[in-house]
Parts: sequence; C-alpha cells; structure tokens
Amino acid sequence: MALDDQDHQPGTDVQPARRSHFRAKLAAAIAVLAAAVAAAGIALQRTQPHAIGGGVVLIETNLGYQGGQAAGTGMVLTSSGEILTNNHVIRGATDIRVVIPGTSRAYPAEVVGYDVAHDVAVLQAGHASNLRTVSLGNSDTVSAGQGVLALGNAGGTGRLTPATGSVTNVNRSITVGDDQGGSESLSGLIETNAAVRPGDSGGPLLNSSGQVIGMDTAASVSNDVSQTTGGDGFAIPINRALSITRQIEAGHGSAAIHLGDTAFLGVEATADSYGSGAVIASVVPGSPADRAGLVAGDLITSVGGRAVSSPDELSAAVSTQKPGASLTATYVDQVGTSQATNVTLASGPPR
Repeated sequence: MALDDQDHQPGTDVQPARRSHFRAKLAAAIAVLAAAVAAAGIALQRTQPHAIGGGVVLIETNLGYQGGQAAGTGMVLTSSGEILTNNHVIRGATDIRVVIPGTSRAYPAEVVGYDVAHDVAVLQAGHASNLRTVSLGNSDTVSAGQGVLALGNAGGTGRLTPATGSVTNVNRSITVGDDQGGSESLSGLIETNAAVRPGDSGGPLLNSSGQVIGMDTAASVSNDVSQTTGGDGFAIPINRALSITRQIEAGHGSAAIHLGDTAFLGVEATADSYGSGAVIASVVPGSPADRAGLVAGDLITSVGGRAVSSPDELSAAVSTQKPGASLTATYVDQVGTSQATNVTLASGPPR
C-alpha cells in the first residue's frame, strides 16, 4: 500500500497508484449515484442560499524546509472555516492555504490539532465566514456493494474531480508508506474501487445521498510499486474522524492527539548503529539547534531529561514540548566528548 501522500513536487500530494477498472454491470448504479449526488448538492444550496463554495476545498502547502509544495483536499465542517483533512496532507507544511474551488477566495490556515496515528488533522481557515459545509452521513451503516463517489483535487489540478465506484470491503487494515521511507498502520478502513488519485487525500467519500461516509486517505499500488495513475482507495470512516475532531475541538490532547503549534528543534537525524542516540545529519540554519551550537555529526542522547536512542525518539521528545520551551539537550560531539547545551524550541511544521 502507498499512502496518499505528498511527493514534494508542485501540485501533487500522493504516490501514484493503479487506476481502478469498472465492471459493466456497475454502469447503471454509477449513473444513479451521480444523479443523486448532484441532487443532494442542489438541496444543500437551497438550505444555504448565500453560502460560499460546495463544502469541499483545496489545500495547498509550502514545505519550506524541504524545498517543495504539496496539494490535497479538505472538508468544511463549520461555516466559520473549520476544515477536516488528513494529517499527511499538512505534514511538514510551513504555510497552509485553503482555496474555495471555482472562486477567487483563498484563506491562510492554522493547524488546530492532529493525530498522526489515525491520519486526521483539523485546520482553521483565517477570517473565513459563511462557507458551505459538507453533509455528514453515518459510517457505521456502510456495507460492501453500496455505490460511492470520491471527490477531490485529483492530480493537484486545482479543481475537484469525481471518481465513482462501490464499497468493496469494510474494516480493512493496511500498512501505508510515504516518500520519506516511513510507514504506519491504519485499521478499520472503508475500501472502494473508486479510483482515488494523487491529491484526493482529505476529500470526501460520498454515499448515494451526497453524505460524507469517509475521508479518502490511501490508495493501493502493485507489488512492484509501479508508477501508474489510480487504484483501489481506502477511506477513514467519518464517524471515527469526527470523534478525533471533537477531542481536538475540546482541547483534549493525548499521546496520540497533538494540539496547536508543533515544537521545532531544527535537525534532521539518522540512526546510530549502536542505538545510543540520534546522529544529526543536518541542521536548519537559524534554527534552535543551530543557535545552540549543535552541528552535523553530533550524537543527541537526551532532550529535556528524556533519553533518546533513535531519530523517532528524538522526534517524540521534541513533539511533547511546546514552542518556546527551554530545555537541555545532551550530546556527544565528533571527538567523543559529552556535552550539554540549552535549547529554546521554536514553532515549526506539523509532523
């Protein structure tokens, strides 16, 4: 499986995937589904006659520390601009912009909170008002065989493209990977043969009534990871995504849920062959690490009194802190001398 993720090229957010092939017997069901979704959209407009947009937005990010850009999709939950999307859509972003498709309206966005393990993030579009919201369904009633429509910024084109299909399975567990070599496991997913494509991440999986039953998050690839264009899609059940959203809204942070800005040290680290720390591979110029005198080749062994034996543990130790926190980092320099330095963490991109 490949995570529907950023590839750090302009206009894309996912690793390419296989295109689904539809059976002829689905044609009639697809036509009915498309008509139903269109009708639902008209009904929604009538209940919100002056609202802006259609409830589904484009998300554009700058990855300042990686020298790239990425694109994805989001769903409007409140008229004042609360947006639901995948965490991997905004991972590493130094700047986030929400765009209303088909209009000239765009809003800067801030991260309210995110859950890395469940790939859910909540954004707030700045100074937004009177936005049309999505219609939410009940993912607990989803079953194999029902018609669905995936809607998103497919291919990072800057417009919404639909992909029709049906639910092929529920409660699926997969392992997803990103372009940086990381991987994580997701479970309880809805599987569909709708052709989820690069850029669809964070967009809705709709039922025949135009209601959101899932959030598109991943697509399958062939065993040889061939670089093709579409594939079987996987969506996070909307009930689960909303449960995490409510915790974020309530300010209930946890080991899984991060609230607000992300603390930033400013290093890229690799594993030490002896498992005794995290080796600094590079330091971001002007970052807290740079100002504290840390350099490439130093071996970080603890941060804020928390032992570090790997890059993941270093990331976890920093992410539990708040921007502005002052703490001590211990390390072994390149000549083997143990050192300690004070570091004041800055605000950085979500992880």
